[in-house]
Amino acid sequence: MNISSIGDLANYSKYAVGSTNASENKGSAFGDVLQAAVNGLSQTNNYSNAASEAETAYSLGQNDNVADLMVAEQKANVSLQYTVAIRNSVMDAYKEIMNLQF
Repeated sequence: MNISSIGDLANYSKYAVGSTNASENKGSAFGDVLQAAVNGLSQTNNYSNAASEAETAYSLGQNDNVADLMVAEQKANVSLQYTVAIRNSVMDAYKEIMNLQF
């Protein structure tokens, strides 16, 4: 039974064993998580800014559609709640790591 052709499948897998070592994988995984958190914060900021702009436009009479205002405010509110929940989870994880005994 010849399985030498299966060896080329490792090139297509993101879990391929090869030139990267464990410390590089840990760094890239943490970097990906950190980048996702930064992107989430910027998205929350964008929603908050859009809600502020919608409130200003409504109060100045430039926009009379209350539904758009409420949707923008709800997006900002839900995004902020999600961000706070993630922060709380990260803080809980940090506390657990700090309480580990070696």
